[in-house]
Amino acid sequence: MSQSEDPERLRRIAASDEVTVEDVRRLMGASTPHFALQLRNRIAKLIADLPADHPARIEGEREIVRLERLGFNGETRGEIGDPGERPLPSLPSLDTSDPDLVPDPGLS
Repeated sequence: MSQSEDPERLRRIAASDEVTVEDVRRLMGASTPHFALQLRNRIAKLIADLPADHPARIEGEREIVRLERLGFNGETRGEIGDPGERPLPSLPSLDTSDPDLVPDPGLS
């Protein structure tokens, strides 16, 4: 359902052939990093056929930039660590040649 559209919005747009700024804002909603890229795709699809100077397209393109930033960078939580403390690596970049970074098999 993440890529699905609201059927009522689709019917209204089909009937009036008009996308509004409010349509874009409703898709934006309370976007989170988890759903940001899915929302970006939905907004891009919604505004794809609008002229470059259309208010809904301008709002949509602005929101797409924000959603990409949110989707790829997420959000920062917590506090900065102590000076000299190295950050934890993300799992895809786990360096197995560093014994300090490899999980102890006895702990699982």
